[in-house]
Amino acid sequence: MLESRGIEFDYRDYRRDPLSESELRELLAKLELSARELLRTRDAVYRELALSGDEPEDVLIGHLAAHPTLLQRPIGVRGDAAVVGRPIEKLLELV
Repeated sequence: MLESRGIEFDYRDYRRDPLSESELRELLAKLELSARELLRTRDAVYRELALSGDEPEDVLIGHLAAHPTLLQRPIGVRGDAAVVGRPIEKLLELV
């Protein structure tokens, strides 16, 4: 969608280059969300780890860092602002 509108962006492959715990903390601050709100509860890893979403924030951040497929995506970041692209059109809020 961004490409079709001529909007330049950098893409980070979350599987090859996952976010560290400190990067996740910075991202959560920009999003003004908790780790629980970024969990993909339908992901197989969520079930494998028997997560409930009620775990302490530090525990959830650790799981998000160790298992990047648990992270809602796409996420757009521009400066100090960030949005979860659900629906994808939300990414346009950063332009």
